Parts: sequence; C-alpha cells; structure tokens
Amino acid sequence: MRFLPLLISFAITVYTLVDCARTDTSEIRNLPKWAWILLIVIIGTIGSIAYWILGRPKRSRPPRPGTHRIIPPDDDPDFLRKL
Repeated sequence: MRFLPLLISFAITVYTLVDCARTDTSEIRNLPKWAWILLIVIIGTIGSIAYWILGRPKRSRPPRPGTHRIIPPDDDPDFLRKL
C-alpha cells in the first residue's frame, strides 16, 4: 500500500513519455520535443503534468450532444451532391 503513490507516479511518467514521443514534432507547444522528453525524464511527475498543461497539442473536440451547427446549403456536401 505504501508503494501505490510511487507506482501511480511512475505510470503517469511512462504514459506521458510515450505520448510525447509519439506526438508529431510540429504539434507540440511551447518547447521543442526533445526538451519536453528531457523534462519528463528528469523531473518525473511534475514534468509530466507540465507537458499535459503546456506542451500537449490541443485536440479538436467533437460537438457536444444536443448542439447542432447549421451549415449553409453552398457549404453542405450532402446538399450539393443532391443537385
């Protein structure tokens, strides 16, 4: 039970390191990719948290359920196919 926080910290660091290594260099924010990897390895959990807040690319979110965006007919591919 004493090792649980250490195990969670290690898992977060490894997961973040893999995520950073697999992310395209052009998408990472604020620092170069090699600098983020170095911070994650040296600082550990704090470096991982910093990467998730400051370095990870912002992913586009799908629209929330219940919201519907109205598309004008000349921008709607389904409408234009029917013409």
